[in-house]
Amino acid sequence: MSSGKVLIGVLAGMAVGALLGVLFAPDKGSETRKKMAEKGGELADEVSDKFMKLIDELNQKIDAAKAKADENSANANEAAD
Repeated sequence: MSSGKVLIGVLAGMAVGALLGVLFAPDKGSETRKKMAEKGGELADEVSDKFMKLIDELNQKIDAAKAKADENSANANEAAD
């Protein structure tokens, strides 16, 4: 299973858990809406941070692969000369 799918599953579970926790709390409607807005903002920030980390990791892997390909190409050109 790819790390992207695992990350999405974890984040979805966190969102559902947070939503159920807020909905079943014994608060007034206005307090519940306020808590939901706060949790939604926190979750959006978390998702954004994790997504940016994932993008950074992918970019690093791509850069490493490009560097390796350039190195192999240079080696092949030297061997051909």
